[in-house]
Amino acid sequence: MNGKNYRLFKSLALVFVSLSITAQEQSLTLEDIYKNNSYPTRGYQSLRWMEDNMHYTTLEADPAAGCSEIVRYEVKNGERVVLVGAADLTPEGLDEPLQLRDYIWSGDQKHILLFANTRRVWRYHTRGDYWVLDLESGQLKQLGKTLESASLMFAKFSPDDSRVAYVSKNNIYMEELEGELMTQITHDGSERYVNGTFDWVYEEEFDCRDGFRWSNDGENIVYWHSDTEGTGTFYMINNLDSIYSIPLPFPYPKVGTTNSAVKIGVVPASGGSTRWFDIPGDPRNNYLVRMEVIPGSEQVMIQQLNRLQNTNKVWLANLGNMEVSNILTEADEAFLDVHDTPIWLDDNRNFTWISERDGWRHLYKVSQDGNEILPVTRGAFDVVEVVCIDPSSGYVYYIASPDNFTQRYLYRSRLNGKGEAERISPEDEQGQHSYQMSDNARWALHTYQSATKPPVISLLDVKKHKVVRVMEDNQEIKESIEALGLNPKEFIKVDIGDVVLDAWMIRPPGFNPDQKYPVIFFVYGEPASSTVQDNWAGGDLWHQYLAQQGYVLISVDNRGTAVPRGREWRKSIYRQIGILASLDQAAAARKLLASYSFLNPDRVGIWGWSGGGSMTLNCMFRFPELYKTGIAIAFVSNQKLYDTAYQERYMGLPSGNPEGFKNGSPITHASGLQGKLLLIHGTADDNVHYQSCEMLVDELIMLDKQFDMMAYPMRTHSIRERENTSLHLRRTMARYWNENL
Repeated sequence: MNGKNYRLFKSLALVFVSLSITAQEQSLTLEDIYKNNSYPTRGYQSLRWMEDNMHYTTLEADPAAGCSEIVRYEVKNGERVVLVGAADLTPEGLDEPLQLRDYIWSGDQKHILLFANTRRVWRYHTRGDYWVLDLESGQLKQLGKTLESASLMFAKFSPDDSRVAYVSKNNIYMEELEGELMTQITHDGSERYVNGTFDWVYEEEFDCRDGFRWSNDGENIVYWHSDTEGTGTFYMINNLDSIYSIPLPFPYPKVGTTNSAVKIGVVPASGGSTRWFDIPGDPRNNYLVRMEVIPGSEQVMIQQLNRLQNTNKVWLANLGNMEVSNILTEADEAFLDVHDTPIWLDDNRNFTWISERDGWRHLYKVSQDGNEILPVTRGAFDVVEVVCIDPSSGYVYYIASPDNFTQRYLYRSRLNGKGEAERISPEDEQGQHSYQMSDNARWALHTYQSATKPPVISLLDVKKHKVVRVMEDNQEIKESIEALGLNPKEFIKVDIGDVVLDAWMIRPPGFNPDQKYPVIFFVYGEPASSTVQDNWAGGDLWHQYLAQQGYVLISVDNRGTAVPRGREWRKSIYRQIGILASLDQAAAARKLLASYSFLNPDRVGIWGWSGGGSMTLNCMFRFPELYKTGIAIAFVSNQKLYDTAYQERYMGLPSGNPEGFKNGSPITHASGLQGKLLLIHGTADDNVHYQSCEMLVDELIMLDKQFDMMAYPMRTHSIRERENTSLHLRRTMARYWNENL
């Protein structure tokens, strides 16, 4: 078929697809997905269990009042009471109520901290204004009134509920609830020095944001302090909001370069000099990733990862004499993940700990001196998440899925390590279960979902796993999507010889097994996430839209992805990010093309975002005979361009693994490009810098390789800021598939 006839044939085919879709009662449109928000699921925001374990509160929108209100529910009878309404949220002298993002109860539950007028700090809304509402008097008081508007972060009540501490402009402040006394606790906060919060890499890679804690007696504040001097400054350029470009500098340590120097100190809550814990090790080549005050104690627990992140030293630090002692050292030949599960038990004689020391991620009980380590959970399965530890009943409740790595269920085990793991989630409810439990493990807000079932939220009696009442079934959304006549996501296994991989497939509406369909692979492939999960994921409407256009969609989880398949699975990619994964992806694609006759081997596409964008490039460049079209979004083209904490965790230092960094970087293999490739990147991407795109573009030009690209000015890693961005992005992608695949 010559080029002119092929273009005519393709146009007629697209018209046929369009007419077929029009003939349906309804069709899925990009406008409905990305502009009209036609298929939203409903849930509960900021749920908090109350001290009596018989009530919980949520944040619920009241359209009539023009704000969100704090609502209390009674567990047994479902009584609903608006605790904090629009009138309570309207400050004196203002006409409109506060627009709440979140709230925090005081310990005595007589006051509520209200978080409003918020701003994003990189990923999340962690900066804004805080107000305190006295529930008895109705008095509404703004904190930090003399400080810059919307500059407060991480406000929290003192143990006696008489004061609130918070961060503003990298300094810590304390304020009395009675009166107007505000005390500045630290004074060196600046672009260089960060107190009570963190620099970019700690926030992004260790999920560290809130950087201070009250001592148990309320006399001291324990906090992280970062010195960012010496860390390389990366500049993004804002060309949209002024006639002159605006440079946007921020410290960002790239692979192999200098990290911030981080330490932990203790300062009187009334103000004064800081005392510093003398934790051994170079503060720029170790990470202080966790610090928590031990309940009823003058000690804090500190977790210290070395630069390679294969050794975690746990320290007990005394607030009185400032002495530190190493009570536990966790080590791995590859890398370690940070776990937030240390819970102190038995009058602080023992604490819980997560470890992969037996090849699976399990919960252990460790004595305070670290000399005794006893397993709590046992077996050939991973503990995915600890939900609740209930010392009174002697059980720990956790999420696991021994038999299906795409699903999640509630289990419980005895804290003494005896007996077998007991599954609590019903056998007939296949999919994913999550639980937000009361402290006594009696009640839970239970969310059940699967790839074909939107979330159903119920109040649950945990002991019997009995539904007390359904809070939200999202039935309307389920019916709306079912009316589209789409084919459900089906889960399959792919045996590539060395290992069997999990995958899913979506077939087009009106599927005919005798036809040949173009296939698009969706890939991520790195250790931070997984694409093959039996959850709702918003209905995966983008991929359903593409299936509606006549494509078969497939996604495969290669080795090393974040699924509960044991240590060997997760650590297999150590020092070979981008290498083993792309081999697995290509092997899976070949196996699937050979197994399903309706997949057209001459029309194979692949796309991914972030690590998935990098994987797309590696697959396109390394296996050009297999992949004909690709879309790579927000990708890392050269692993040396990414940050220290993430890339060094999985690859080691460049000096110790030069071949791995070279062979795992897509730019190394750019000469292999043969198919159609679209590069997409946001120019204000603070995570994976636009520099990564420009360097690959420069390499492809040098190699005389043809490609397409789309830059989104002043959009971040998510490429969703500013008007119409999400819709435009998906239109661009859909057009590229239709023109080239």
